[in-house]
Amino acid sequence: MTPATFSLPSQSMQGVVGIALAALIAGSWLGIHAYAMFVFELNWQTLPLALGMGVVQCWLSVGVFIVCHDAMHGTLVPSKPKVGSAIATVLLFLYAGFGWKALRDAHHTHHRLAGHVGDPDFDEGNPDNFLRWYWTFFKRYFGWQSLVFVHAVVGVYWLIIGIPMVQIVLLYGAPALLSSLQLFYFGTFRPHAHREKEPFADHHNARSDRFGAFVSLATCFHFGYHLEHHRRPDVPWWALPAARKAGVGDAPVGERAAI
Repeated sequence: MTPATFSLPSQSMQGVVGIALAALIAGSWLGIHAYAMFVFELNWQTLPLALGMGVVQCWLSVGVFIVCHDAMHGTLVPSKPKVGSAIATVLLFLYAGFGWKALRDAHHTHHRLAGHVGDPDFDEGNPDNFLRWYWTFFKRYFGWQSLVFVHAVVGVYWLIIGIPMVQIVLLYGAPALLSSLQLFYFGTFRPHAHREKEPFADHHNARSDRFGAFVSLATCFHFGYHLEHHRRPDVPWWALPAARKAGVGDAPVGERAAI
């Protein structure tokens, strides 16, 4: 398969796959959260299980955001974009009280201005500094609405339901915060950081990881295939390995937009 002939399944099939994977990811995420908060009892004997759940929950949190990211591009349910928007609206709110329209508009601005002044995902003052860029990124997206939401959830869990604070931090707060770091590092910093010895291929100012499919899935649900995503934003996350294999990220400029 060549970049010029790479194509996607029908929109109906994309919708079936997208909804099925979204249900699996979000359902697992919500199920683990419910168990961790309302059933699980944290003690020294159950601590290893708690740590394992926290790691899985961090990874699933990344997946939830990637599902919402597909909805931003209309690729979650291509034939019914309003369904995708509705799903993403609910998931983003549950994730950290985020507003769907604000994040969607910011992400489309990122695609228009990738790596340039005005890109909300880029820190032009620190284009190669992970910590400073992450802090800028965090402040831009984690606003008052998210602060109110998270504090309200923690307050209800701790003061009303009586869940121990250490359990809330370990199984709710830490996975959420660490997932933001994981998303930022693999989905924003690594693809868009300026490196003198690794110039960008084109105006998208993005590069892709050389990870195999398994590692790519484990790190960021294939979002590390970032140049492929910028060149073909119509490709859902689960089809990015096929786009990479087809050479979408390596294609000459004249071939990269072929659908």
